Amino acid sequence: MAEEHDHGHGHEHGHGHACGCGHTQETVDLARRRVLTRAAGVAAGGAAAMAVGSAAAATDEARAQYADPEKPGLPQVDMTIESGRTALVVTDPQVDFLSEKGVTWGVVGESVTEQGTVENIERLFIAAKAAGMPVFISPHYYYPHDHKWKFEGTLEKTMHSIGMFDRPGPLSLENFDGSGADWMPQYKKYIEDGETIVCSPHKVYSPAQNDLNLQLRKRGIDKVILAGMSANLCTQAHLYELLELGYEVAVVRDATAGAKVPEGDGYLAAIINFRMVANGVWWTDDAVERIARSA
Repeated sequence: MAEEHDHGHGHEHGHGHACGCGHTQETVDLARRRVLTRAAGVAAGGAAAMAVGSAAAATDEARAQYADPEKPGLPQVDMTIESGRTALVVTDPQVDFLSEKGVTWGVVGESVTEQGTVENIERLFIAAKAAGMPVFISPHYYYPHDHKWKFEGTLEKTMHSIGMFDRPGPLSLENFDGSGADWMPQYKKYIEDGETIVCSPHKVYSPAQNDLNLQLRKRGIDKVILAGMSANLCTQAHLYELLELGYEVAVVRDATAGAKVPEGDGYLAAIINFRMVANGVWWTDDAVERIARSA
């Protein structure tokens, strides 16, 4: 269980001087402390909300803060769900992003809480399963060989330095259960039901390097309801890639969340781009109703 997992030491792929990745457990722990320290000032305003856990829906304050413009300046489009052609795709529904015990909670926790992200993703799972809608997971894993990359972007470097999504190898599930790379415990009954398609891992942000597109096409899917983490990173990158590949994509705006750091509000950056490029930007309430009607 996630509650039993010690994130100070549970991401080991054998971090140490012999593994060759350049990180030791001490450097991983130091990097995690730095992430939490940098986030403290930014997240202080949401500390009270975070303390009581996630709401079942986006809070009134969050809805107001990220409200759509009263008079949109762009054409308003939408996506219709068609049975047999539409699937739910969830990015990174994993402990490191969505649990208070995850290594990124210090920067994403406020957004996850105010959007009700954890509960809203589960509501989408329930709705899709009840409607017989295919569900695809695009997970994020890092193996020891990934820690030997010669160059990294800012957040790649951060993820590697804090041991995010670490696993000991692509063929090993050692210490996986309850780790930061594992699914959120409440999602396991939906993901591990023998029907959900768990794709190979994406490595940076988009599904360009995994088999999501292949798996969708082989099922005859050309419309996607997109949710998961994190809003301006993997979720947004999946949106862009899927659009470029010819899919229609509706993003569920309160079934994702983003980091709040001194550099900016990741969720705000994402919601602006969702409005500009997606075929639909839905609330979970709306998405659940549409999925039910499509059954």
